[in-house]
Amino acid sequence: MSERSDYPAGVPCWVDTLQPDPDAAMRFYGELFGWEFEGPGAMPGNPRGRYYVATLRGTEVAGIGSLPPEDQSTLVAWNTDVAVKSVEDAASRVARAGGEILLGPIDAAPAGRLAAVRDPAGATLCLWEAQARQGAQLVNEPSAWAMSALQTTDPDRAIEFYADLFGWQPEPLAVEEAQLTLWRLPGYVGGEPQQPVPRDVVAAMIPLAKGDGRTSQWSVDFWIDDADAAAAKTPELGGRVLVAPHDIPGFRRTVLADPAGAAFSVSQLQVGAGR
Repeated sequence: MSERSDYPAGVPCWVDTLQPDPDAAMRFYGELFGWEFEGPGAMPGNPRGRYYVATLRGTEVAGIGSLPPEDQSTLVAWNTDVAVKSVEDAASRVARAGGEILLGPIDAAPAGRLAAVRDPAGATLCLWEAQARQGAQLVNEPSAWAMSALQTTDPDRAIEFYADLFGWQPEPLAVEEAQLTLWRLPGYVGGEPQQPVPRDVVAAMIPLAKGDGRTSQWSVDFWIDDADAAAAKTPELGGRVLVAPHDIPGFRRTVLADPAGAAFSVSQLQVGAGR
């Protein structure tokens, strides 16, 4: 278990998903993860929208909000927020580094202030200047968020962009013939003392082959008690299994999609791995 009360600048701090039917999404994730929900609160940039905070044992772990009516045809996905000291300053760095501002900066009072941005390869994420909500209060535990990873068609450009924006430093890592890059933030101490990767790792990057139809995007991974059981339960709840359960070093993992199509992975820590 890892409880968190603050996130330094440059550290991913929160995940949420905007849905065409938030009630259906809450039913799905409530059954799959055992989440309860607080709200609704106001949706930044969408006055008629609703925003709910998912909780696990009373601690905040993720968000589910309304997709704006004009965006109902867009791809539904999980979003990652990265902590910044000043959303205005960070947004100006996005433009200088070759990215694009999609929304904001805007107030999400009383929780904080945000901007949605797109990196040069087209992956979107949010900048988060915390006020009342620092970020996820519980991570690295079953039914809680563990890690976000960038899947990108242009890893070289991504390395430059995120170094300019957040100061992330890349560390290549070969895992069973797959090329994985760990992003480290010098000086940051997170995670758990027993974890198998350095404690200054804040995210990961996976290269995509150009021309195979996949687009650059940020993905999220939640830990789970039983990956096979989650995969079996997902179709019963109206979702889909995108990648069947399989073993990777330290984990058993599966990739799922909720009823609206938002993809996410769940990973079961294997006995004797990591913590």
